[in-house]
Amino acid sequence: NPTEKLAVNGTIRAKDIKVEANPWPDYVFNDDHQLMPLDSLASFVKENKHLPNIAPAKSVEENGVALGELNRQLLQKIEEMTLYLIDQSREIKSLKNEVQALKTQQR
Repeated sequence: NPTEKLAVNGTIRAKDIKVEANPWPDYVFNDDHQLMPLDSLASFVKENKHLPNIAPAKSVEENGVALGELNRQLLQKIEEMTLYLIDQSREIKSLKNEVQALKTQQR
């Protein structure tokens, strides 16, 4: 007795599926968007065994997953990870410059 307008008890094959999801997570790149500090993220993952704002495996196993929402959440995580990576790259570059300056001073 499904509540959805379309229920299929089997495999679906399609060339394309259009899913509408709002808001699309480009807001992650806004100056006022705060990323979770990496230490907090590491603690969350260690304690919960999944990423923040992503359903845990048990929930998906019991309830399934809305693909549009999951795609939105995954893109948000990709965009956040990109920002973390950019920050890490800048920090590494700064540390390399600092090490080089210290080596130059020692000569």
